[in-house]
Amino acid sequence: MYKVMLIDDEESLQRAMRELLEAHGYAFCGATNGEEGMEMLSTEHPDLLLLDVMLPGINGFDLCQHIRAQGRRIPIIFMSAKSDIVDKTIGFRAGGDDYVTKPFDSAELLLRIEANIRRHKDTMDFVHATNREGVAKIGELEVHFDEYKVLVRGKPVTLTTKEFEIVAFLAAHPGKVFTRSQIQEYIWGDADPKSNSITVFVRKIREKIEENPSEPKYLLTVQRVGYKMTDEV
Repeated sequence: MYKVMLIDDEESLQRAMRELLEAHGYAFCGATNGEEGMEMLSTEHPDLLLLDVMLPGINGFDLCQHIRAQGRRIPIIFMSAKSDIVDKTIGFRAGGDDYVTKPFDSAELLLRIEANIRRHKDTMDFVHATNREGVAKIGELEVHFDEYKVLVRGKPVTLTTKEFEIVAFLAAHPGKVFTRSQIQEYIWGDADPKSNSITVFVRKIREKIEENPSEPKYLLTVQRVGYKMTDEV
């Protein structure tokens, strides 16, 4: 049974979410502020976090950044009454995996929860299956599959879940070239050849792992084909 955690200061929403999630086979735990939420993350070990943006004290965006800075890769879905692109952009850049607007449709939220948990589990199963030792070392880049973290020159790099999935996928097959569609199909479960989303993610990843993003030595572009993680540094 998967466990979903909610951090939201509205008691009525806490009750409603508990009822909804338990009725659909999930375990539930809830916190009403960031401090309580951080403690509960360590004791309850949820599989997914629903995170309200407007919390008392620390807001949801800052809390998400704090969670990611600790190396936690739990899928995070933001919940907010604001639907403008600015807030969504802040949320994704803070390390969120998804964003739903209040009031939300219960059926859609359940689908998003299921999809995010499945994607996270598939990634963990994949990296365990493709690297028995749990670590890929390429020059000064280290991908710790078991711990879901990346180090460059011994220092941790903060990646979103999808960014880590891309790095892990390529690092598990150093030297092998994958098309954008192949990477997209693995990460999202489908492929749109017209989409430039992988290109955007690659640029963000390079900004975090490369000493000179304009002249990458780890995550390489293969012209007219796609990308690969180098096997020679």
